[in-house]
Amino acid sequence: MKRKQTKKPARETLKISIDHLDKDGVGQGRHQGQPVSVPGALAQEIVLAAVEHRGQHRIAAHLLKVLRRNPQRRAASPCACANDCLGCPLINLSDRGQLAFKRQRVIDALTEKGLKDIQVEETLVAEPSMGYRTSCKLVVARERHGIKIGLYRRGSHQIVGIEDCPLHHPLINRIVKVVADEIAKLKIPVYNPNHQRGLLRYLLIRVSPQSGKAIVTFVSRERDLRFLPKLGKWLQRKIPEVIAIHQNVNASIGNVIIGNETIKLHGAPDLFDQVGDIRLRIGPTSFFQVHHQQAARIYRMIRDWAGLNKQQTAVDLYCGVGGISLHLAQDARQVVGIEVVDAAVRNARANAELNGLTNCSFRAGDASEELQKLMEEFSDLALACLNPPRKGCDEEVLQELGELRPHQIIYMSCDPESLARDLALLTTRGYLIKKVQPVDMFPQTAHVETLVQLCRS
Repeated sequence: MKRKQTKKPARETLKISIDHLDKDGVGQGRHQGQPVSVPGALAQEIVLAAVEHRGQHRIAAHLLKVLRRNPQRRAASPCACANDCLGCPLINLSDRGQLAFKRQRVIDALTEKGLKDIQVEETLVAEPSMGYRTSCKLVVARERHGIKIGLYRRGSHQIVGIEDCPLHHPLINRIVKVVADEIAKLKIPVYNPNHQRGLLRYLLIRVSPQSGKAIVTFVSRERDLRFLPKLGKWLQRKIPEVIAIHQNVNASIGNVIIGNETIKLHGAPDLFDQVGDIRLRIGPTSFFQVHHQQAARIYRMIRDWAGLNKQQTAVDLYCGVGGISLHLAQDARQVVGIEVVDAAVRNARANAELNGLTNCSFRAGDASEELQKLMEEFSDLALACLNPPRKGCDEEVLQELGELRPHQIIYMSCDPESLARDLALLTTRGYLIKKVQPVDMFPQTAHVETLVQLCRS
């Protein structure tokens, strides 16, 4: 007797008029008064979308078809899996449309915090706008049809394989393909977050576009000298541009990617790179900007805005591996970089030595605590440069800065909302906003980097 196959119920489809893009670049409309989010849809479009989740206050839908196009929608998508991955929500919007969206994000964030009538410059275009990402952190998963290396689809635990990501440097895509093949051949146990078993969790790749070399880090649940050294050796044999293999151990249960312990398996300890006027030594897990050309452009701009001379001292908070500090040190009497990550500070010190800059020192520690120490050392600070993580600066840091009273502050931000919050606080501590310059550091995504110059009133 044949078993009856039950048909899956057809998904509900809606015809939605898209009013605007939210800050994440996701299309927003309404259906019977209820807000609807449609990733991939653009403002001024009418779309057909399938309901994926109907919540109490909001509907999440999947784009099926564009019925009326935004004039700035590209004729053809640059990415075959854009509608599945959703990692680049603006990829189908023209370059001009993306730049305008990002500038407006900054204006809206400032206005919301009461910072009105501030001139925000046009967003600086990125070149190149494809193939620019020089580092990535990808999930490794074993599925029914084989190994998948990619990203979690927005709002889900479903992994989308991205072996041919148009945003990644071509060398990254080559490495991803080889690693996926070798994991399958060597039968390496892949971590399963549901059962908390398996070995390999993430793949980290960092490329130097200047040298064409790369370092690869395998993030594993535990130390392993059986599978991963063999995987690394095969990878280097197939792609000689990979000059080093590292293993990072992350035994945590949550979604934190990088653990505290990193072990060199093969090759060099770090990757050497050239960004602007400075040679950099970047560790396998240290943070660095993903768009080298735009990073070099921003560093030049910071140096020009600062206008330091050999009688002046500057402090660089959240300095990372020292990219900004080392550019400033070429003009200043002294630059002090502060960073909480020990490995990044070690890299920063090595970079100062690499570039022969003896007037640049680096301290590992909490930004607020180190600023308190600086108040005892420097009575007249020319510049404080801020480049905090996405959450922005802690309020204590801004209070300490207000007491330290540097002549000017240059703030580099990757999040307009936290930037606006911090700028509002700084304006109450005697600083005036002089320049606001958005920079397209992440083309095809909704992210925008913003450079702000403040002067003491």
